[in-house]
Amino acid sequence: MIENLWIIILAWIVGAGSPGPATLAISATAMEQGRRSGVLISLGIIAGSACWGIAAALGISSLMVTNIWLFETVRYVGASYLLYLAIKSLRSAFFAEPSDRVSAPKSRLFFKGMLLHLTNPKAVLGWGSIYAIALPANAGYMAVGNLFLVLICTSAAVFLGYGFIFSNRQVSSFYKRAKRWFEIAFGLLFGAASIRLFTSKLEVS
Repeated sequence: MIENLWIIILAWIVGAGSPGPATLAISATAMEQGRRSGVLISLGIIAGSACWGIAAALGISSLMVTNIWLFETVRYVGASYLLYLAIKSLRSAFFAEPSDRVSAPKSRLFFKGMLLHLTNPKAVLGWGSIYAIALPANAGYMAVGNLFLVLICTSAAVFLGYGFIFSNRQVSSFYKRAKRWFEIAFGLLFGAASIRLFTSKLEVS
């Protein structure tokens, strides 16, 4: 039995739900394209998070810490992808061209969400940290698996919740009236996230 499980879950909810690339992508997609699209990109992000959670359980987070080039490679790929999203949002705001989010097939949204999360190297470190905090040193595979299931279900509730909330008719209607300003805001926020990832340093204790 994991001690203080509810505290761990609450901290995980705060981390998953706080503004970041994943929540920005979900909210932008849900407001512009509706509930189905918001759910699809949410499922992709959840799948990406699950991949990192399994990777951390297998010890890949420790491998990335001891082999910095692995972390750096994923970091630069992720930062470049966020920069691409920033440029795309700003182009949509200032030029009367159809956004890729509108023209792209909905089936690509799942993979877009998954790629967004898989190119965030800090996600695997987050999973590794929560395992280290929540589990005793002698924890078996069953304990790790149970914690993984609890946390990935929590992530699913948060991300899918974003998809449903931001696809609300009133929210979508407001978005359409102020689309340019939303696109500018999303572009600046994605750009800030990209710069932060480009300039961040790996901290290990």
